[in-house]
Amino acid sequence: MERFENTRQPDWDWWGRLWPTPGATLRRLGVAPEETLAEVGSGNGYFALPVARIADPAMVYAVDLDERLLDELAHLASAQGIDTVEPVRGDARELSDLLPEPVDRVLFANALHGVDDPGTLLRQCFESLRPGGQFVVVNWHARPREETAVLGEPRGPPPERRMTPEATERVVLDAADFDLVEDVDLPPHHYGLVFER
Repeated sequence: MERFENTRQPDWDWWGRLWPTPGATLRRLGVAPEETLAEVGSGNGYFALPVARIADPAMVYAVDLDERLLDELAHLASAQGIDTVEPVRGDARELSDLLPEPVDRVLFANALHGVDDPGTLLRQCFESLRPGGQFVVVNWHARPREETAVLGEPRGPPPERRMTPEATERVVLDAADFDLVEDVDLPPHHYGLVFER
């Protein structure tokens, strides 16, 4: 199973500088109470854990290839008394088979730039949603790395991998029958696009 190109998993301090209020960011992207959600590439849960607090009592499926990160996520969820996060190890290109149910929302943050052939993955995101469900993509703005520094270090994907909101929209709409419903600016370095099935 080939892994997606990655710029490495940041630590919590790094995430905290980039997304100091992840819950507020997630609410801006439409995450709401009582809605099931699958996060593709969840890592150790920087978004999955606050999603679970917002979406409670609905389930949050944290999907990742890295078993070590999912184990860390499970430990953090247990320590925080969160019992609505289910770690799911597997390849997101098989997402609809990995999830036990269609979900209200699929979140794919900071990773679309690393998928060489996104069509299969995006179609799987579409198939994993209930009718009317939403697919949310968070991406780095197409700026030089020097302009997207975190903790004094240039971060984010290489410039040739970065995608404008318009390019991201084209890739998603070419892959599946989504409708774009919202474009959300996420300062200082990101944007979010919300699509509906």
